[in-house]
Amino acid sequence: MNIKNLTILALTLLLLTGCKTATENTLSYFRNLGDSTSGVMPQGGDFEIKIVPEDELSIVVSSSVPEATAMFNQLQTNVARRDEVVTQSSPRLQSYIVNKDGDIVMPVIGKINVAGKTTREIEQMIATRVSQTVKDPFVRVELLGFYVNVLGEVKEPHRVHVSGQRFTLLDAISAAGDLTEYGERSNILVIREEDGKKTYNRLDLSSSSVFASPYFYLQQNDVVYVEPNQIRIDNSKYNQNNAYKLTVISTVVSAASVIASLVIALTVK
Repeated sequence: MNIKNLTILALTLLLLTGCKTATENTLSYFRNLGDSTSGVMPQGGDFEIKIVPEDELSIVVSSSVPEATAMFNQLQTNVARRDEVVTQSSPRLQSYIVNKDGDIVMPVIGKINVAGKTTREIEQMIATRVSQTVKDPFVRVELLGFYVNVLGEVKEPHRVHVSGQRFTLLDAISAAGDLTEYGERSNILVIREEDGKKTYNRLDLSSSSVFASPYFYLQQNDVVYVEPNQIRIDNSKYNQNNAYKLTVISTVVSAASVIASLVIALTVK
């Protein structure tokens, strides 16, 4: 009787443990928040992006007297041919591509090194130069987009074009259609190039501490890689083993078929 009771107890504990494991929530984000209905998230780092070579910048210089700052703006005229008739569009401000040395060349001002600086810092630099000849100039500098690559266990892995400067890890995942059920939420890899070197950091989306990471705000050419979870890995191994077994069986069957054909041919002769 005692053995029977111990057996029933052991089976019950095993069943309860299995149920707990099966129902454990591994798909939710920020699980450390529990059931709390309100609170304050950890503070993140500075989202301002520093300019790097090959970035494209829009720069507009203005003042209360437009004629006084017109010479600092570089205009571009687009010419299009349609049905053999040449049409000319209205002039627009031309953007600047940062060269490999981190420089741009502006009218009147000349060469300016902008690499490693934020758009706000560049605005201040240009305003200081323009104010030597123009009273109270206003300078607006904008980064005309950049790219982030999102790979791995997301629904739509692709290269994401970012039109603004404030772009987070969550924005990238959302742009890729969210993680699949096989994505490892506690181990998101972000690869970044800084000062010519590749750096990386692993972020945990199951914890709200991710907001405090300096890698939470993404930068130019960052790579976000979502690793597969253990279920995906196990399934892959299972499928590979089955594929190998099927290949072996197919080879054996083919060899047996060839041997049988030879035996039949020899017997008939």
